[in-house]
Amino acid sequence: MRDAAWHTLEAKEALARLESREAGLEDAEAARRLGAQGPNELQGSAPVRALPILLAQFGSLIVWILIVAGLVAGLLGEWLDGLAILAIVLLNAAVGFSQEFRSERSLAALRALTAPRARVRRGGRSTVVPARDLVLGDILELESGDFVSGDARLLTAHALRCNEASLTGESEPVEKSPAPLSDLAAPLGDRTCMVLAGTSVAMGRATAVIAATGMGTEIGRIAKLVQEAAAHAQTPLQQRLHAFGRLLVWGSLGVVGLVFHFGLLRGIPLFDLFLTSVSLAVAAVPEGLPAIVTIALAVGVQRMARQRALVRKLHAVETLGSASVLCTDKTGTLTVGEMTVRALWTADAAFTVEGEGYAPEGRVLRDGRAPSGEEPGRLRELMEVFVGCNSAELLLEKGAWRVVGDPTEGALLAAGAKLGVTAAALAERHPPVLQLPFDSERKRMTVVRAWGEGAWRALVKGAPDLLLARCTHVRKEGGVRPLTEADRAAILRANDAMAERALRVLAAACRDTADAEETDADAVESNLVFCGLAGMQDPPRPEAAAAVARCRRAGIRPVMITGDHPQTARAIARELGIAGPEGRALSGAELDALDDAGLAEAAPDVAVYARVTAAHKLRIVRALQAHGEIVGMTGDGVNDAPALKGADIGIAMGRSGTEVAKEASDMVITDDNFATIVAAVEQGRGIYENIRKTIQYLLAGNTGELLLMTVCVVAGLPLPLLPIQLLWINLVTDGLPALCLSVDPIDKTLMDRPPRTAGERIADRAFLERLVTTGTLTAAVSLLVYVHALRTQDLETARAHAFNALVFAQLFKSFGFRSATLPVWRIHLFTNVRLLVVVAATAGFQLFSHHSDALSRFLKSPLLPWGDVAVLAALALLPLAGVEVLKLVKRPRSPF
Repeated sequence: MRDAAWHTLEAKEALARLESREAGLEDAEAARRLGAQGPNELQGSAPVRALPILLAQFGSLIVWILIVAGLVAGLLGEWLDGLAILAIVLLNAAVGFSQEFRSERSLAALRALTAPRARVRRGGRSTVVPARDLVLGDILELESGDFVSGDARLLTAHALRCNEASLTGESEPVEKSPAPLSDLAAPLGDRTCMVLAGTSVAMGRATAVIAATGMGTEIGRIAKLVQEAAAHAQTPLQQRLHAFGRLLVWGSLGVVGLVFHFGLLRGIPLFDLFLTSVSLAVAAVPEGLPAIVTIALAVGVQRMARQRALVRKLHAVETLGSASVLCTDKTGTLTVGEMTVRALWTADAAFTVEGEGYAPEGRVLRDGRAPSGEEPGRLRELMEVFVGCNSAELLLEKGAWRVVGDPTEGALLAAGAKLGVTAAALAERHPPVLQLPFDSERKRMTVVRAWGEGAWRALVKGAPDLLLARCTHVRKEGGVRPLTEADRAAILRANDAMAERALRVLAAACRDTADAEETDADAVESNLVFCGLAGMQDPPRPEAAAAVARCRRAGIRPVMITGDHPQTARAIARELGIAGPEGRALSGAELDALDDAGLAEAAPDVAVYARVTAAHKLRIVRALQAHGEIVGMTGDGVNDAPALKGADIGIAMGRSGTEVAKEASDMVITDDNFATIVAAVEQGRGIYENIRKTIQYLLAGNTGELLLMTVCVVAGLPLPLLPIQLLWINLVTDGLPALCLSVDPIDKTLMDRPPRTAGERIADRAFLERLVTTGTLTAAVSLLVYVHALRTQDLETARAHAFNALVFAQLFKSFGFRSATLPVWRIHLFTNVRLLVVVAATAGFQLFSHHSDALSRFLKSPLLPWGDVAVLAALALLPLAGVEVLKLVKRPRSPF
């Protein structure tokens, strides 16, 4: 029964199939059905448990390496280092757990969306029942402002319009009628004889028979899609760090094994060699990396919050920076989300209306200038019809204008106010005496108002072609004249021109009468004087076109996915630069005709998808992902939730977004603005670059240590560093300097580069070249001072020289790692004051450690003369110089 095509059935046939009647079910029958069918509510998925989420934080290979490293450090007697490593692992797990635990609430929000109570007809009487008690066959009674609590087939409807934007994406209230449809595959938004759970009544009243409840409704189908939409796999950063961790582990173990092997061959005592090898293994793995990545992401979250982007999951920050496709809704994201009159036309002039939304602010211009001559008078008469024949109301609440009633009528009120015609002033001068409401057959609305002593005027608005057929005169320059065929042709051309711009067009007409008691619509709405046209639309945001252009410059392809009409979607897409004049667009019906393989083949060439459903959106996301795209998906409605969850990053709207969309998303844009999303992309890219250069800095230092130890063991030299010295180097040179690099200011040229590919590795060729060059230079400087000191002084002093050279080299070269292209003298030091302070403080502490008896004994390093320290510091600048030379060599040369 639930699978019946209810929109194709006559109302009586639908009642018969549901074994119901217009008087409603009897209470006993309703109770029986409730017991058999179950409550009208959405089913939740398995509850989210804390323990599995917590354990998942320890699923990374590098995390387990760090745990082992901490335990080994403890076994070596270095409990401070061991506890520090374990604390870092636990902190990282705690942050990840807190973010992930809140990410699975989509279905709870879906359940909250349904109306808590509903008015139904049972046993011939009207009663209010909890919405969860609705059953198939219940007769639902609806009025303006009501929420719909189940999918229902209309039985009667009087001037009924429903807001379905959250479910279908349709930006305007949809006109409803009980008349059945012949198209079995009619899109959800075109099923005008159905009302759907989760939508609301904008105006009018109706009765309808419940045809689906709970999970059988369209919202229920979306709930199933949300459950089935596998949360996207690991983010690009997680994938790269996981792969990099494996490479790092096996590479480190290989080097440590090599050192151990050659040490045995050289006769180094087994216990000493074991301690050194374990210390090298600990030193080879940057134990602060997970915490540094987490902190870098957290700082990025704070920066994005200041730009009105709230991140719900830390790794979403970096994923957004990797996005290669941004799928965006139209209404409220690219557009202002409010109907606006954009064009007016009188019989001999066309005007442009400035301003967006319902705010009564903006100018009306003709060819860029203010109206002149008789034009202001004709415009005022035109707007008197649109404002006087109107049942909406504009309200100013908390600094924002909103409409009570039909958004189209609200747009006409705002346009009238821009010309000084307000509903309140008009009602005071010309009070209404009769109203003939809009209906689907007449396609017109009329209000008769007193218009002077013993005179009345009928103000009529409606569909241009039907209204024009009832007009005999036209208001032009010089007054009212008989309507000629040439006038009719000009009016139809103006209407077509507005329609081609995807504007919704309404016509205005009027007739003076001396009979205020005439109530016959056909008589009142005859012999009319044509006054003009109004073209309205939900207009693009002023900053949207620039944001789209910035996206394209950054190599990101914007794709519009909307439930709106194809013509409207194409027009907005062309205006914003999302699609060219010949850009390909697909409708929901065309999507249904394509299988998944066909859609995947078409996806790279399609810029606009219109009249789509929740299932379509999820299919589009998956088709793009099949091409290796990293997909960002924006949305605000219930119908967006599955795609938001299935995309690589789901981006919900904060103002207009439903709780369903927000809970299914990874981040929320508080101002519903596409430009904010583009700004967040820049932040995401910057965070990745900072993490990458931090990893490079950490590994360059570790490479220097490994090379130094390996060369000395292979060459038969005494070990240049003791285990405690290796751990000390990691402690003072890895943590704080790397953290400062991870929060470096973002390079402003990032949005002029293409996005990273999905398979791009962290350690590419350029990364490895810098790492090896600086690591080799660091090892070479340390080896040079070590060998020289061995020849002239004792072993303990030689180790102190190598120890200090390594520390200073690591600290100084951090300045060179701030940029992969800019030389250090072109990077202002004070743009990262933290790094400057940390390097100075750490270098000072290192000097102090050699002039403190306690620290000197702890580090097993003798006191060094200041002259030796100065020489070591000067030599330690060589790795930094190597970084800068490499930048000059690798700098792209100009072709000119």
